[in-house]
Amino acid sequence: MKRPRQLLSLEEHYYSNAVFSSLDERVQRTLEAVPGLVDQLVNVGEERLASMDRGDITLQVISHAFTSGGPSPDTCRRGNNQLARAILSSCQPTRFAAFAVLPVADPAASALELHRCVSQLGFVGALIDNHADGTHYDATAYAVLWAKACELDVPIYLHPTWPSAAMGAHYAGNYPNAVSTSLGGPGWGWHADVGLHVLKLFAAGVFDMFPSLKIILGHMGEMLPFMLERCIEMSKGFAGGWGPRVRPLRQVWDENIWITTSGAWSVAPMRCILANTRVERIMYSVDYPFESNEKGRRWFEQLEESGLLSREELEMVAHGNAEKLLRVQLPRCAPE
Repeated sequence: MKRPRQLLSLEEHYYSNAVFSSLDERVQRTLEAVPGLVDQLVNVGEERLASMDRGDITLQVISHAFTSGGPSPDTCRRGNNQLARAILSSCQPTRFAAFAVLPVADPAASALELHRCVSQLGFVGALIDNHADGTHYDATAYAVLWAKACELDVPIYLHPTWPSAAMGAHYAGNYPNAVSTSLGGPGWGWHADVGLHVLKLFAAGVFDMFPSLKIILGHMGEMLPFMLERCIEMSKGFAGGWGPRVRPLRQVWDENIWITTSGAWSVAPMRCILANTRVERIMYSVDYPFESNEKGRRWFEQLEESGLLSREELEMVAHGNAEKLLRVQLPRCAPE
């Protein structure tokens, strides 16, 4: 008899009333235009659990979806409290964990809220917008946030968000505005900008200053695995390199970066990733409800059938790596 599959997913989204009401009206309208999407985002009850069951997901790490650059400290506090209460009041609270939403425009307030969420609410890290109105987090002001993440020994999930007005203009062209929105968002820009952000953190010496910092990237590594070798070479030599750095990019990739499979439903990217990324750093995710848990399950079945991974490695990607990183544990099935 085949052992039941257990999956742990960690880029799975939610909106509290506090955070959703703080979103830009345009973002709210975009979400509301998709039938049923907002209902799925605000639900932490039976509907979410039923979808998890259909996708073989034993434990889901919930986080607020993109927040247009980070809400105010008070809004984040209320949103995190609402998420914690929603999990505790669900019919199966042990099947959920949580990442904090942080007011990323305010680095000091972000560090304080991260500490509160981990120490008081039991959250397992934070998922944050990739920029605050176009600003990445390589400035020295953000050292307080990185230091707090290292002190607490929790990861920061760097998540795509909509481009700022200045960034968005770059995607305009001889096509409808809807195409510009897609190119600047999930069609390309989201992912490329997260990859750029990681390279900026490296070039600014953030990983030298905080060698134990743990960063999670979604969507098969946000394009970086496919350019990794070239980036490594450019960082070392072209036009003086990106340094000098105490810890080279190859070492940072191996020691500080984890990636998830969220929303990329092809085995092809895995072939590339497995050639340059340690399997211990790859974790399953879905991107619910923007992607379906059932689609994720079917993709994992294709991965099983591909022969790219051994049974032990499949278990690592399915849940083992995330359990180790987040210090959570799934209920175990009886041996076959």
